[in-house]
Amino acid sequence: MWLPIIGLILGILLGIMTEFRVPTEYSSYLSIAVLAALDTLFGGVRAHLQETFDSNVFVTGFFFNILLAAGLAFLGVHLGVDLYLAAIFAFGVRLFNNIAVIRRLILSRWEAKRSERHVGN
Repeated sequence: MWLPIIGLILGILLGIMTEFRVPTEYSSYLSIAVLAALDTLFGGVRAHLQETFDSNVFVTGFFFNILLAAGLAFLGVHLGVDLYLAAIFAFGVRLFNNIAVIRRLILSRWEAKRSERHVGN
């Protein structure tokens, strides 16, 4: 579970500490890739909390989501339609849904531990 979070932190630190700039014509691709990666990361955290985490599903989902989103953006550019907005919307909804479930799972576990402490006293 900690490996994706460590990778995210390392990626953010490398991005802050380097002078790497993405050309503006690729910014929509990068934004979708980052959103797809975050969706997969939070989906993995959710699966871990629900005790259904599978590393094969996580890794294949990570690459498939990024490729699908980049493919939609690429197709949209060639059709003259902003298809990347559909991917941003879809991944954004999934991201917020995963965060909401994670929050509920953490709160319910916290409440369960808290009630166990009060019962034990």
